[in-house]
Amino acid sequence: MLDGWTRARIDPFLDRLAGGLATTGVSANFITLAACGTGLLAALAIAGGHFWLGLVLMLASRLGDGLDGAVARINGKTDLGGYLDIVLDFVFYGAIPLGFVLADPAANAVAGAVLVFSFYVNGSSFLAYAVMAEKRKMETAARGAKSLFFTTGLAEASETIAVFAIFCIFPGYFSEIAYVFSAVCLYTALSRMVLAARTFG
Repeated sequence: MLDGWTRARIDPFLDRLAGGLATTGVSANFITLAACGTGLLAALAIAGGHFWLGLVLMLASRLGDGLDGAVARINGKTDLGGYLDIVLDFVFYGAIPLGFVLADPAANAVAGAVLVFSFYVNGSSFLAYAVMAEKRKMETAARGAKSLFFTTGLAEASETIAVFAIFCIFPGYFSEIAYVFSAVCLYTALSRMVLAARTFG
């Protein structure tokens, strides 16, 4: 829901930063891999109870996730780059809740499992829609130039990162927040299924 608003504000900064990086020969795929690695370090820090360090690493990871696309727009987008971007995004989205589960399994395991389940359902609804949209040669610029067809929804990247940040700031409330956001993700998936029925039916 907030991705469009967020992109309009951070893309000019990312584009300036990408302009300098592109001249050094750093590839978009390298940035994608580095961003994922930083995200996994964030999850590891969270698992060890270092929530503020996890937050800093997580935000650095998401900066890289935005930067890879900006570099790709300069150097040229590739199918491999688009593939890595979406797959490693899902690695990150699964790793952060896992970090909180490992930090306190007794308190967080069930809520973490429910949250990852909601991500699974929401992610599959997003990817399946993208496949069908590609089959029908559909295009959209709702979230900028992307390698896949992006459908908008209530729970997108901006909301997920905001919730992850709240987890880090208030780790004692992980379960309560996770249950609420799980409901938001499942609602997003359901709304996308309704859209698919209208579009593809």
